[in-house]
Amino acid sequence: MPDSSDEKPLSGGNAGGAVRVGNTIRKPGGPWMSSVHAVLRHLEGHQFPGAPRAIGIDEDGRQILTELAGQTVGERRPWPKWAHDEDTLDDVADWLRSFHEAMADYQPPADAIWRMGGRWMPGMIIGHNDAAPYNAVWQGRLVGFIDWDFAGPVTREWDLAWSAFSWTPLHSHAVVAEEGFNDFEGRPRRLRRLLSRYGWAGMAPQFISTVQDMALANAQGIRRLAGDGDPLFVKMLQAGVAENLEVAAAELDGLVF
Repeated sequence: MPDSSDEKPLSGGNAGGAVRVGNTIRKPGGPWMSSVHAVLRHLEGHQFPGAPRAIGIDEDGRQILTELAGQTVGERRPWPKWAHDEDTLDDVADWLRSFHEAMADYQPPADAIWRMGGRWMPGMIIGHNDAAPYNAVWQGRLVGFIDWDFAGPVTREWDLAWSAFSWTPLHSHAVVAEEGFNDFEGRPRRLRRLLSRYGWAGMAPQFISTVQDMALANAQGIRRLAGDGDPLFVKMLQAGVAENLEVAAAELDGLVF
């Protein structure tokens, strides 16, 4: 067991509790840990570089993960410049496409547990489901993404929708303005760049509809899990995260992309 004096708390995130111990990260987990670690080991088997490696569980029941070295957004507001640079969209699209390709041959066991629920079916992948700037690691360019606790079965389009929502960004005006983004007229161009680089061949209005569905589904999930007493989702609900997602979906009504 590591001495508490060796543990360095890490900033950022709603869940909290993550610490650095030597060159590893320790963070609280839950019933979904073994399913998520199986995903990370699958990525390791594919030599996918943009994700931490799962080492195991420590004596305190915390996840032990390798560290992705680089900068994170942490608790900074506004976000650092790289979070809104258009060139970063290319890195995000490349990472997401490579990740989805690495997961294409992965079929989780039928009894796999995922934090947000859901069950894998043919045609799905296990998505990250939160590949957003606040989970990005940056070192001159995108290194990869941390915080895999929301990984679970989705379509590729659904996982892409959350990243587009977060990086274009398509979140509510109030939320992204606090994060330092105000180029609202540039969002159609930024979205087209992200989707083109990823290789998504559908129509923008259809994709925006998926983004709205995804935002509303996440809001509903937060309310459901908060109602079940999950402390993380209670905190998120009290912070207005679900309401902000619903506002964002409404703001996208009728916009031309």
